[in-house]
Amino acid sequence: MATTQKAASPAKKSTGFQGIKAAFWIIVVCFILAVCFFKFFLGSPDHINPENGEVIDGNIWGTIYKGGVVVPVILTLLFTVIALSIERWLALNTAFGKGKLPKFVANIKAALNANDFAKAQDLCDKQRGTVANVVGASLRTYKEMEATSGIKKEQKIARIQQAHEEATQLEMPTLTMNMPIIATIVTLGTLTALFGTVVGMIRSFAALAAGGGADSQALSLGISEALVNTASGILTSWVAVVAYNYYTNKIDKLTFALDEVGYSIAQTYEANHAEEA
Repeated sequence: MATTQKAASPAKKSTGFQGIKAAFWIIVVCFILAVCFFKFFLGSPDHINPENGEVIDGNIWGTIYKGGVVVPVILTLLFTVIALSIERWLALNTAFGKGKLPKFVANIKAALNANDFAKAQDLCDKQRGTVANVVGASLRTYKEMEATSGIKKEQKIARIQQAHEEATQLEMPTLTMNMPIIATIVTLGTLTALFGTVVGMIRSFAALAAGGGADSQALSLGISEALVNTASGILTSWVAVVAYNYYTNKIDKLTFALDEVGYSIAQTYEANHAEEA
C-alpha cells in the first residue's frame, strides 16, 4: 500500500535584514532631505549672497543652488538611489549567508556525492541565507521521497525539483525587492535632467530675446540652470546604472548557485535509486 506523501516543507524563513517593503517612505524621506539640503545648505549665506541672491565668488554649492527648483527633484532621485543601494547591499548580504557562496555550493555537492545528507543539512544550518534555505527544503523533500512508496522514480525526482523551485520562488521577492525602482530612476534621472536643461535654456533665450546689457545676468542664470541640471541628472543616472547592474549581477550569481545545487540533488537521487522503476 502506498505511503501518503507529506506536503513539501517550505523553506525556512531567512533571518537577518530582509529589505524594506515600504519603499514609498524612503522616497518621501529622501525628498524631505533633498529640500532641506537645497534650501538650508546650498542656499545658505555661505554660498548665496542674501542681499542680491548672487553666488559668492563662484562657489560651487551656490552654483548648484542656481539650478532652480529641478535640483531638489534630482537630489531626491540621487538620495533614493543611494538609500536603496544600501538597502539592497544589506538584504543581499543576508541572502548570500554567512560563508562564501562558491565554497558552500562546492561543499554541498561534495556532501551529496558522498551521500552524507546529515553533513549537507549541517552546512545549510551554518550557512543560512537564501541558498541554504532552498537547499534545506530540497533535502527535506529528498528524505520524504525516500520514505514514500507507490510512485515512480521519475515522479519522485519531479517532486524534488518542484520543491526546489517553490522554495526558490519564495525567496526571490527578497532578492529583487526595490530593484525596479532603481531601474526606473536610471531613466528618470536623465529625463529630469533634460527637463531642467530645457527650462534653463528657455530662460536663456527669453533673456536673449529681450536684448540689452541688463539681461546678461538673466542669460547667464538660465545657462547655469541648464548645465547644473544636466550634470546632476547625469550623475544620478550614472549612480543608478552602476547600482542596478551590480546588484543584478549578484542576484544572477545567486540564482545560478540555486540551479546548480538543485540539479545536483535531483541527480543524486536518481543515481542512488537507479534500481527503482
